[in-house]
Amino acid sequence: MASGALGRGLAGRRVFVTGHTGFKGSWLVQMLHRRGAAVTGYSLAPETEPSLFKAAAIAPLLEGNVEADIRDAARLTAEIASVRPDVVMHLAAQPLVRRSHRDPVDTISTNVTGTAALLDAVRGAGRPCAVIVVTSDKCYLPHEDGRPHAEDDPLGGRDPYSASKAAAEIITAAFRSSYFPPERLGDHGVQLATVRAGNVIGGGDWAEDRIVTDLVHHLTAGQRVPVRNPSAIRPWQHVLDPLEGYLCLAEAMLAEPSARWCRGWNFGPDTNSADITVRELVEIFIAAWGSGSWDDVHDPRAPLETATLRLAVDQATAELPWRPRFSQATAIRRAAEWYRAFDRNPAAARTLCEADLDAHGGLRG
Repeated sequence: MASGALGRGLAGRRVFVTGHTGFKGSWLVQMLHRRGAAVTGYSLAPETEPSLFKAAAIAPLLEGNVEADIRDAARLTAEIASVRPDVVMHLAAQPLVRRSHRDPVDTISTNVTGTAALLDAVRGAGRPCAVIVVTSDKCYLPHEDGRPHAEDDPLGGRDPYSASKAAAEIITAAFRSSYFPPERLGDHGVQLATVRAGNVIGGGDWAEDRIVTDLVHHLTAGQRVPVRNPSAIRPWQHVLDPLEGYLCLAEAMLAEPSARWCRGWNFGPDTNSADITVRELVEIFIAAWGSGSWDDVHDPRAPLETATLRLAVDQATAELPWRPRFSQATAIRRAAEWYRAFDRNPAAARTLCEADLDAHGGLRG
């Protein structure tokens, strides 16, 4: 692989990002802008108030800002045909587990039909490009013994959200084998991969029913924080770590087109690091915040969630110039410090993001 091209391999490239108004999408646009990419975003309007997209003034970084539903196949096809992207990064999704229990049909429609619509639009464009479909670590059938999930583990889901992400993986694999077979890459030029990240945290996420959001809301109000599943183990990681992995993969695809990239990839925390439970995350966050307390409000009647999730990242660290740069504890502390500073000065959101990008080693434009 031409490693010298990595880090600058997206300069001048047209990148089409779905879900760009969300938490991860807003961070991704900033990273792409630093790399000199021309980014078009396609997404619904931000649904939270505040939102990172608005607070950090992401819109001026875009070449195009399309407000539309990922399931609007005609609009999506027209936009991709117009942009003629070199890279497509599909983040648009219904990303919340608890909401999926309340509205399973919308979750499945968005995450499965939306993915199919995106891939069919790429098929309709009929031109070479690198396509990265973002799913989730929850796409795997859970290991009862808590072993880290590797990319070739069985897919499955015991709740609507997890099932929708496993289904998105299956749909992507079907499009890859039917329309973009890696062994015939020279004929169609479309490299199609999926990426599976852990539980991402960082400044600017105000989505409902997430532990960091709950912490921020209650600590800001001077209230005790209710914690639903204090003993749960998750692969916590700063949002910049998996996004850096996605970009490394995209740059590798552009630098050296190959069938080897056309598969699933895990991007999680360092597997040699110690597990951090929800309880430990809460305590690290509160310590970095400077004050606060919490209560265990576990309800055994609540919808079932997997007790332990871990990701194996050996494939990515061996084959890409990528590794997690922030430890789990560092990610938690940086998130707390970001929100604490934002609470004191909301106008500083973009500056706070720039500081995290600099600390992470992100490129400047």
